[in-house]
Amino acid sequence: MNLLFAIDDNVTQQLMTTLYSIKQNSSIEKYSVYVIQNPKLKKNDEIKSFCQKLGMHYHPVVIDDHEFDDAPTTDRYPKTIYYRLLAYKYLPKNVKRILYLDVDILVINDLKHLYTLDLKNYWYAAASHTSLDMTDDFNKLRLGNYEAEGYFNSGIMLMDLEAIRENVKADDIFGYIKKMGATLLLPDQDILNGLYGQNIMKIPDELYNYDARMNPFYYAKSNGEWDIDWVIDHTVILHFCGRDKPWRPDYKERFSGLYKHYQRKAKLL
Repeated sequence: MNLLFAIDDNVTQQLMTTLYSIKQNSSIEKYSVYVIQNPKLKKNDEIKSFCQKLGMHYHPVVIDDHEFDDAPTTDRYPKTIYYRLLAYKYLPKNVKRILYLDVDILVINDLKHLYTLDLKNYWYAAASHTSLDMTDDFNKLRLGNYEAEGYFNSGIMLMDLEAIRENVKADDIFGYIKKMGATLLLPDQDILNGLYGQNIMKIPDELYNYDARMNPFYYAKSNGEWDIDWVIDHTVILHFCGRDKPWRPDYKERFSGLYKHYQRKAKLL
């Protein structure tokens, strides 16, 4: 399984927590972990040692360019978020499929089914949270892409790198940034949806991108079926979306204890 991350020095421990949860709960034996970074991470040696303990192969992908210097960035959306859009440029040519993951997630069931998904003619697979927040039509209007099945979250994406290498072009991305400017509310995610939303296969968020903030909505949507026991048994990826994060001491939401359990185990490894 090829795994892709794009991080800076602020979230190296979160990366290790995520990797630990993957190893504990997935049935695939071999893992290659690619971490896009600019500049080079200070804890690369620590990450490499941690991956070795998990039986994973670590591949730091250090970017030394200025391609995204003019892209919109904030403290919440650093330049590294754009690297997933052009990941194919920085990855080995023999890598044909990869699963991109944010580091504010936990994997609590087997990733194998998602990773081996038949993408058919799609370039990506991702989940939409629009059934929860009701912004589908607004985002299609804002981004001008009416062919997409929804507004997709870019925090978990299965990527067909062969198709992406053939079709996704840097000039198209830069042109879209220039054209849309301040209308990009979630920059990289908006670009992905605006340019390539019609090429994304929709996967169920309750399984592969469960928004940990939205427990009552999932429960209501399923007429009471998707309770915490259902989540523990069926959900593969818990995603701690938003500003409040489970590694912070004051985080008290549901699943906070579960995250802290994996965090502690990763630190003790």
